[in-house]
Amino acid sequence: MIEAQGISRVYETPGESLRVLDGLDLSVADGATVAVVGPSGSGKTTLLNLLGALDRPTSGSIVIGGRDVTGLREEEASAFRNRELGFIFQQHYLLPQLSVLENVLVPRLAGGWDEDAARTEDRARMLLERVGLEGRLGHHPHQLSGGEKLRTAVARALVNEPQLVLADEPTGSLDVETTERVADLLLELNAERGVTLVVVTHNAELAGKMGAVFELRRGKLAERKG
Repeated sequence: MIEAQGISRVYETPGESLRVLDGLDLSVADGATVAVVGPSGSGKTTLLNLLGALDRPTSGSIVIGGRDVTGLREEEASAFRNRELGFIFQQHYLLPQLSVLENVLVPRLAGGWDEDAARTEDRARMLLERVGLEGRLGHHPHQLSGGEKLRTAVARALVNEPQLVLADEPTGSLDVETTERVADLLLELNAERGVTLVVVTHNAELAGKMGAVFELRRGKLAERKG
């Protein structure tokens, strides 16, 4: 699913060159579950942004599902993200003026969907039922708990039936019990749908539930053993 080779990301500022990633390699098989851990500021979110074609590496190549995404033009990258990937962020980025159901359907609003609108809505309703929000479809984000917002974001990430889901600190603001429920939900969806899952997290318990754990330090990844 993911083949990243020689990935470097350097940010240039006046009088300074900051190398966040330094010749990093990462290989993730189809259907795998992977956690990326490391200290704050180590570049975990930068790596996730590169894998999701939200940013471009300074050097190296990234192939997702057999497609080289390194040099995609912005409109191509946008279409790729909208149709091929699912994103879950710590802040969720739910639109406050939209209902839960409408928020899940937001990826469709970006365009490029050939599927009938009614079929997409049926799947959105099914996903919201799957995450236990069937009774909250008409509610708005300010009426939801932190866990409910995250579950809405999970449903939104899956509405385009992606083969790869990228999650950036998805449980960072949740209590222990809710974190466990969300972790179990993500793993159930991985098992049921074969979705490849890459999770950036500080949470040791969440990381331990993934099939592999990679630590990011000094710009490079190393897999933890045992």
